[in-house]
Amino acid sequence: MNNIFDAHCHYDDAWFDEDRDSVLASLPEAGVSGIVWNSVDLKTAEYITSYAERYDYIYFTAGFHPENLEDIPEDYLKRIEEFLKLPKCVAIGEIGLDYHWDIPRDLQQKVFEEQLRLSKELDVPVVIHDREAHGDTMELLRKYRPKGLMHCFSGSVELMREVMRLGMYISLGGVVTFKNARHSVDCAREVPADRLVLETDAPYLSPVPNRGKRNDSRNIVYVAEKIAELRGIKAQELLDITTENAKKLYNIK
Repeated sequence: MNNIFDAHCHYDDAWFDEDRDSVLASLPEAGVSGIVWNSVDLKTAEYITSYAERYDYIYFTAGFHPENLEDIPEDYLKRIEEFLKLPKCVAIGEIGLDYHWDIPRDLQQKVFEEQLRLSKELDVPVVIHDREAHGDTMELLRKYRPKGLMHCFSGSVELMREVMRLGMYISLGGVVTFKNARHSVDCAREVPADRLVLETDAPYLSPVPNRGKRNDSRNIVYVAEKIAELRGIKAQELLDITTENAKKLYNIK
């Protein structure tokens, strides 16, 4: 299969330290036409920039993940804005709320809201992280109505429909292939075709048959096969649709 677009990944993770360059060099040969490599803070955005300059198919985001707010600089919004001036920086992300960990919720909400406000001011999309925080996440998304996607969506069909009403995209990955992934399977069947993108969240969440192993963008074919089966279409057709959706979302020509 070809024309594979990975809408969300993290190749800066230590799991790739031994062979990062060889993996990245091999992806186009495996049919990967594009990836969006997400930062979690300014340091990772700076690191990713050099790779985006070297590889035509690599795009990236700049933003603060809710787990990376310790010692966040006062001028962080201005510095995110500087990254967004680069031609390969396509969104503010990965941003959002994570109530699984003991991170002050007021700080998370403040930084999330400030980045949403910046996205509206600059008219750029956002990549949303929502873990055990559906209510507060949706409240802020309803307030600002940004362009963007819900990364690694784990909510119900009802929540997916609310995301659709906001004009956003749903991103699905390896979880849809897991045995007990009822919500993901239901959403994979029902999400409108023009609002679906595919992701790995590499190196995490490898799909069956590689569950538990390091994930990379080549594994999207297993996600595409599963979702295509659920929707009654061919996997390559789904890859073509979701690649065009990702390019539209991220304004990639």
